[in-house]
Amino acid sequence: MATTAEAAAQLIYPPNVQANASLTTVKFISSCFAGATAGILGLENWLGFALFVVSTLFTSICINTINCRGKPSKYIQGGLSELVNPGQDNAFTFILVWTLFYGIVHVYD
Repeated sequence: MATTAEAAAQLIYPPNVQANASLTTVKFISSCFAGATAGILGLENWLGFALFVVSTLFTSICINTINCRGKPSKYIQGGLSELVNPGQDNAFTFILVWTLFYGIVHVYD
C-alpha cells in the first residue's frame, strides 16, 4: 500500500499535467468558435453570453464523456467544477472574438 507521500506524488505526474494542458486548449478553441458564431449571428447583450454558457457546458460534457469517461475527478485535479469553469482568459477571448466578428460582418447594418 502506498504511503501518504507517495500518493501525493502520484497526483502530480508530469505526463498527466501535459495532457491537461490540451484540455485547456480545447476549451480555448471552443470559446473562440463560440465568439465567432455570436458575432456572425449578430447576437447582442445576454444572448451572446447565453451562447458562451451553452458552448462551455457542451464542451465540458464532451470532455467529460469522451476524455474522462464520466469520471473527471480521476483525471482532473479539481474534478467536475474545474472542468465546467470557463476561466477568465476564455471569457475575455470570447468577448474579443465576438466583438471582432460582429464588427466585421455587421459593419454596414
